[in-house]
Amino acid sequence: MNLLFVPGLLLSLLVIGLAAYVLTARRYDSSASVATSYDAWTQDGILEFYWGEHIHLGHYGSPPQQKDFRQAKYDFVHEMVKWGGLDQCVPGLTLLDVGCGIGGSSRVLAKDYGFDVTAVTISPAQVERATQLTPAGLSVKFLVDDAMALSFPDASFDVVWSLEAGPHMPDKAVFARELLRVLKPGGVLVVGDWNQRDARRQPLNFWEKSVMKQLLDQWAHPEFASIESFSELLAATGMVKGSIATADWSKETLPSWIDSIWQGVIRPKGLVKFGISGFIKSIREVPTLLLMRLAFGNGLCRFGMFRAVRAEAKPLPTLGSVSS
Repeated sequence: MNLLFVPGLLLSLLVIGLAAYVLTARRYDSSASVATSYDAWTQDGILEFYWGEHIHLGHYGSPPQQKDFRQAKYDFVHEMVKWGGLDQCVPGLTLLDVGCGIGGSSRVLAKDYGFDVTAVTISPAQVERATQLTPAGLSVKFLVDDAMALSFPDASFDVVWSLEAGPHMPDKAVFARELLRVLKPGGVLVVGDWNQRDARRQPLNFWEKSVMKQLLDQWAHPEFASIESFSELLAATGMVKGSIATADWSKETLPSWIDSIWQGVIRPKGLVKFGISGFIKSIREVPTLLLMRLAFGNGLCRFGMFRAVRAEAKPLPTLGSVSS
């Protein structure tokens, strides 16, 4: 392929996308349900067509390497399992996946690691689609539930997992408390989320505030926490044993944004499948994806990883502690 073709094509997509972006402007509305947005995105099928069953970013290695977009998403789940130490857990432990989307991570966690998975999302359409995609006999069940007020009793699960759900939560302190509340003492919490730079240490300038406003408006996000502030909120619950582990995976996930746009080029069947209205819906996301690439590339946004252990009990059994 002519290398000059790629930037020219991206520029053309950007111009068309900007026109669609302006003509179909979005504003975050606290009275509008996140469920409504995800129901619509799930039912039209566009996001799944281009992103596959994993509606989250990919992991491209450290340093990042060229990789298939969908494979990078599977790799992210495995890297998150390994980073959280969950690959050392004995099979059969109960795991709650908070903000499960259409169940890509949930199925990997059940199939490859033997967890008994309960997966929740606020979107009924996502529960329906996740159930359709899940093979019979796999230990996963999908439920409609609100992460801000989980319906499970205290200390219900051995592991709590959440991937890219936090930005949708209007009160991060409540979200942190709910994640830990349903975790058994000694259980492990592992979270991966979009975050912003800690404005307490380096305030956002006018331009950066404008960029963040656009990013929040486009995809039903009330606000982003910083890695530092969410870690502090977890600690403030009083339910964490020892220190909270954090990491920044911005570099490892950064290629996802351009790869997301490139899916529209290498999957031209989408134009036939979804027609002109689907093309407009897809192309209007290009400016936001480029803004995301800019924000994560210059440190305005960060991809935060969090690991915490629930206090007041013995740790979970690991493979090395189980007698043969």
